Amino acid sequence: MKLNMNRKLFSTAACLLIAVSVPALVLAEGDTIKFGVAGAHSGDLASYGLPTVNAAQLVIEKVNAAGGVNGKMVELLVEDDVCKPEVATNTATKLVSDGVDVVLGHICSGATKAALPIYKNAGVLVMSPSATNPELTQSGDYPNFFRTIAPDDAQAQVDVEFALNKLNYTKIAVVHDKGDYGKGFAEFAKKFLEESGKAEVVLFEGVTPGAVDYSAIVQKIKRSGAQAVMFGGYHPEASKIISMMKKKRLKVDFISDDGVKDNTFIKVAGEDAEGAYASGPKDTTANPLSIEAVAAHKAKFNADPGAFFENAYSATLAMLNAIEKADTTELEAVKKALQTEKVDTPVGNIYFDENGDAIGVGFSVYQVKDGAFVEL
Repeated sequence: MKLNMNRKLFSTAACLLIAVSVPALVLAEGDTIKFGVAGAHSGDLASYGLPTVNAAQLVIEKVNAAGGVNGKMVELLVEDDVCKPEVATNTATKLVSDGVDVVLGHICSGATKAALPIYKNAGVLVMSPSATNPELTQSGDYPNFFRTIAPDDAQAQVDVEFALNKLNYTKIAVVHDKGDYGKGFAEFAKKFLEESGKAEVVLFEGVTPGAVDYSAIVQKIKRSGAQAVMFGGYHPEASKIISMMKKKRLKVDFISDDGVKDNTFIKVAGEDAEGAYASGPKDTTANPLSIEAVAAHKAKFNADPGAFFENAYSATLAMLNAIEKADTTELEAVKKALQTEKVDTPVGNIYFDENGDAIGVGFSVYQVKDGAFVEL
């Protein structure tokens, strides 16, 4: 049956999606769009991955209720990678073997990098709401990869400018977790600090993720004479480091990345998190689509959405819109649609550049005030 390709799924105003007027279809086996979601759905970093599953579920339920995409229902395939590269390759292999058409994920940059060659060989489009390592788009190695979040170099620039021009610091320690994401962020921060001519990087060192005691690095920060520590990594290590800093009565500011800008950091670190800074996606709570998406999450899951929910919701909308415009899940056709067709999302009216980076997104700096992140 030939469907009218001029029918539109996606609204530009009050509604997230407009119902597509198509007759009920009895779909043959395999006559679905298989939409994969890969990320940390268990373990210490599950608070980053589970909001993405919820975002995809909300959008897909709405799309299917409206008749699907060009008459095809969207089928959700969910796989856990625990944000570990060695698991992510198995996750990607499983999704490909299940016939996945597009993938939302992965969440962590290291896991994303490990999985991408598998999807590339299979001709599968991947879009991450949170993997910020610049090389994922800038190296040219992964033409099948897109993301709805700005890369680490942009994020590090925001944090460095804030530390230099708002906090007026001249001596900064830069610490990271040795991972693709954390170390990448830290290296850009170090580079921008040194190029500024305004500050000295008095310490640059990696820590071991999962360590019980971070007193050694705290002592090094103290001896360095740093006025602030800039940390690249995730909330489990950040909460331990900042708590150790408080325990050792080290009074220096803590500045970090979107791997820390998560309410779990505040819950784990408790009062020690108060006053800490972290960059994250710009606040879009005034966007009508963001308001509706968050309300839908609260209605279905009886909870506020977590980290990267809006970026994941936006990625799901963008991919399904591109598939609808292209009338296929074939990689090159979907890529062309992503790069030429704007779509209204909770993070803004976006499209993608030739590298796969979203045009129209960026970072802000937040501070923990009275137990919550506040945009500065």
